[in-house]
Amino acid sequence: MKKGRINVDFNEMIEEGLVLLSKTDVKVDSSGKEIKFFEGMIVHIYEQDFDLDGNIDNLIADGEVVLNKTGIPWTLNAKWCCKIDSKGIRHESDE
Repeated sequence: MKKGRINVDFNEMIEEGLVLLSKTDVKVDSSGKEIKFFEGMIVHIYEQDFDLDGNIDNLIADGEVVLNKTGIPWTLNAKWCCKIDSKGIRHESDE
């Protein structure tokens, strides 16, 4: 990856463009850097994925950190979400 990204699970989409990000205020990104979340910060996220030949081609997105205020029971363990920007989720090879 060209820049550090925070690992997420895109299967944990709460609604279109909103994915669970973290249970805690701090996570380590793919470059080993500690990221401390705050409302409104811009983050770069990813989930490991592979192309048809088995080569790594991660799913990536960028977005804004927001507090989890959804109230949906299965999301209550997460404090932070990522509101994905208009570029959406794409493969790293598309960059």
